[in-house]
Amino acid sequence: MLASAIIADAVRAAIPQAAASLRPDALVALREAAEHERSPRGRAVLTQLLDNACLAERDAMPLCQDTGTVWVRIELGADESISGDVQAAIDAAVAQAYAAANLRMSVVRDALFDRENTRDNTPAFVDIVTGARAGTGATVHVMLKGGGSDNASRIEMLVPSAGREGVMQVVLEAVARKATGACPPLLVGVGVGATFDKVGGLAKKALLREIGSAAASTELAAFEAELLAAVNATGIGPAGLGGDTTALAVHVATAPCHIAALPVAVNLGCSAIRSVSVEVGA
Repeated sequence: MLASAIIADAVRAAIPQAAASLRPDALVALREAAEHERSPRGRAVLTQLLDNACLAERDAMPLCQDTGTVWVRIELGADESISGDVQAAIDAAVAQAYAAANLRMSVVRDALFDRENTRDNTPAFVDIVTGARAGTGATVHVMLKGGGSDNASRIEMLVPSAGREGVMQVVLEAVARKATGACPPLLVGVGVGATFDKVGGLAKKALLREIGSAAASTELAAFEAELLAAVNATGIGPAGLGGDTTALAVHVATAPCHIAALPVAVNLGCSAIRSVSVEVGA
């Protein structure tokens, strides 16, 4: 059995690392984009983003002033369970980590009726997935999600006949309407399937996949490549100032769903995509 304190320790350590370090896969993708970007202004923006990433890591300073809400996804092995109050343990870890690293607190008490800042960036938003793999232990993913990119998200409940063209339209409309406010170049997470309440989680989970890693199937890889080409053809470009690189990658996660449904969610990750994944208890 995995103690909540072990997971909380992993979260506490991951937060300052995520805040100040661009994901290695995103760093590689940005460098490649800077080499191939045809727009001088786009290249200048990409160079500035790379410089910013280097300075942030060197000085242990946040990549972005919006250090976000904290999303924790715990993927448990099939023979693993958690003891103790994991939500309380993670919230305590988040409060300690944000205070120690002087990160901006970005959570209000209630979205509608009490928008006073909680002043410790809690609660964290915690998902627990059981049976994610064989054996014991867990993978703890910690993502700091900025408001601009999350605000650019979208969920649609399409009819099944909409098919892949309908999914593509939802993605392109989301990018066209709000990509500029989400600080491109983007990592575009797309969820297709499950239910209304689950499809958004699929899209966010897609953001965790390493840029450049293989898709689950050749069919999915081809669809992702088609989506990426279409997104970059918009010409929105780095920082929304025009260019070839509106997105670094499009990742699609699919799941079963009702015969009468085709749920689609789009969750945009900004140019400062920040997540850390840690193995515990294995």
